[in-house]
Amino acid sequence: MQRKFFDVFASAIGAVMVVALLVAGSLLMWGYSFANSNVHNQLAAQDITFPTRAEFAQAKPGTEITPQMLPYLLKYAGQPLTTGAQAEAYADHFIAYHLAEMPYNGVYAAVSTAARANPTNAKLAAEVQTVFTGTTLRGLLLEAYAFSVIATIAFWAGIAAFVLAGIMAVLVAFGFWHARRTPEDEELTMHHEELTVRSEGNGAGHVDKVEPVTV
Repeated sequence: MQRKFFDVFASAIGAVMVVALLVAGSLLMWGYSFANSNVHNQLAAQDITFPTRAEFAQAKPGTEITPQMLPYLLKYAGQPLTTGAQAEAYADHFIAYHLAEMPYNGVYAAVSTAARANPTNAKLAAEVQTVFTGTTLRGLLLEAYAFSVIATIAFWAGIAAFVLAGIMAVLVAFGFWHARRTPEDEELTMHHEELTVRSEGNGAGHVDKVEPVTV
């Protein structure tokens, strides 16, 4: 095989890979932008705002804001809930805490079953609606958080695709450059080694030496 043909062929394959990586990177960045903007818009539509620092300062057990919430929510004090990280914090460290303090630990199936068993218990019936609303909102917030994580993964995967495309483009350029400098009649040769055995000495004291020979 001619060396020039091999260089051009390998470089052409590399060029195709560059295009594929650029397309993949572009699609990944589009996916990141789409998911991220949708998460922001959907969360902003809920119009949820974290309690203020003054409200967090009044945290007490058994109240709306408890001390165990502070490590997770205080950094978002007074901010509108518009990101996946904020959604996860609010769902798991605000809504979930309040649900856990309700009858049957706020498990909708358990509260609903109890309410059906006691149809005259108005308070329990009201708890069913409250638990349903809280559980639904928590699920929606965690779903938004999951999509935000997927968006982040897509972003870094897109960056990796662009970096690999750049590296491959350099290699492709070098391959074509080398092909231009290669004579038309130069053949692609492959070197291998054969082992030869040479005996030294006579009788019981002879030694066989193995020597590589390049072909």
